[in-house]
Amino acid sequence: MTAKTFDAIIIGAGQAGPSLASRLNAAGMSVALIERKLVGGTCVNTGCMPTKTMVASAYAAHLARRAADYGVTLSGPVGVDYKAIKARKDKVSNDARIGLETWIAGMDKCTLYRGHARFESANTVRVGDDLLTAEKIFLNTGGRASVPDLPGIHDTDYLTNSSMMDLDVLPRHLVVVGGSYISLEFAQMFRRFGSDVTVIEKSPRLTGREDEDVSDAILSILQNEGITVHLGADDIAFANQGNDTAVTFSAGKPPAVGSHVLLALGRVPNTDDLGLDRAGVEVDKRGFVTVDDQLRTSVPGIWAMGDCNGKGAFTHTSYNDYEIVAANLLDNDPRKVSDRIEAYALYIDPPLGRCGMTEAAVKKSGRRALVGQRPMTRVGRAVEKGETQGFMKILVDADTREILGCSVLGPGGDEAVHCVLDLMYAKAPVDTLARAVHIHPNVSELLPTIAQELKPLV
Repeated sequence: MTAKTFDAIIIGAGQAGPSLASRLNAAGMSVALIERKLVGGTCVNTGCMPTKTMVASAYAAHLARRAADYGVTLSGPVGVDYKAIKARKDKVSNDARIGLETWIAGMDKCTLYRGHARFESANTVRVGDDLLTAEKIFLNTGGRASVPDLPGIHDTDYLTNSSMMDLDVLPRHLVVVGGSYISLEFAQMFRRFGSDVTVIEKSPRLTGREDEDVSDAILSILQNEGITVHLGADDIAFANQGNDTAVTFSAGKPPAVGSHVLLALGRVPNTDDLGLDRAGVEVDKRGFVTVDDQLRTSVPGIWAMGDCNGKGAFTHTSYNDYEIVAANLLDNDPRKVSDRIEAYALYIDPPLGRCGMTEAAVKKSGRRALVGQRPMTRVGRAVEKGETQGFMKILVDADTREILGCSVLGPGGDEAVHCVLDLMYAKAPVDTLARAVHIHPNVSELLPTIAQELKPLV
């Protein structure tokens, strides 16, 4: 079979793939873009867009139930039409995907192949009956939910973040196994839709990568909404119980019996069935493609972007990977991954916005540090909105005045944290923040105040 030759092959049409295809096209290069499932990847189809659309519906239901707190009277009880919620979610996701497909179709020298790609050599890829070759190949294959080999798991029905998107009935009782970001967003969301919800986490606290005060506050927020949380689960197993599933989690304690079970136990990269060994591309022990600071793999001419490289599991890091690759290839701009400051959000309500180092990481570094903190009960905007759960915290190097990190858990926390993140990229000292004049009334207006009230971190 004669191979079809392109200037570049991109495997995966998630966040990085189509954008890179557009840039390469604009530079006059022919591109084969390969996608085995849906254009847009996790974010558009089973991640950010559909879940945050559902979070918005859950917030509307929650706020309606609290109407009396604001002096608003409803004529009857608040109801939830889950089929309508799903339809709204599907439309938002489908519209975004159709927009991407239209964009790709309008690229002059880009051919979209639908199917599973596997390497046959370092510059040759097979997709179904098509053999493609290029001197430049880019991996953007993403990741999927991890399904550990827990006792009984393969004999019972379970959901992942992806299959949850196809669910068209409201669970009577949702048991969520896992206590981190994806799991907690679903837990609160479905509790607000009206499901009973139980969260089971093997660690002694939720969101283990966060500081303990953040984890404690998140736990309180969820428990205040009637979510049952079991921590320190040391013996998780699954068994059918009639039409339900019983999840055991600690010896001597009764199991959590749910109509539906969601597994949210981490992610694994989609690299195990690409034939990477035929290309000579190295992966680490977890299956992530090994890359350098400019996202080059162990094989010249092959790059890896997005979740499959282990450098960040977020839409914004995947997109930034594309920017780094494009800058180096096309702009003579030596951008690199190590320039990136860690930043992300947890989209429970109120949301958590995080950037930079945690308090635990600062202490481990051994540097002298300062900390400033304020509860949302002392933030006027939060009080006015009637949403006073959470707090803000800033960490600063005591000697250089460099801002090291920030956590904003509260209304608009996912937006307010960027006030600090942008200053960190500008390498501005905390004194710049302290002298900034923010708009009143706003959650972020208290960040300069916190910067004026720093105390030694002990």
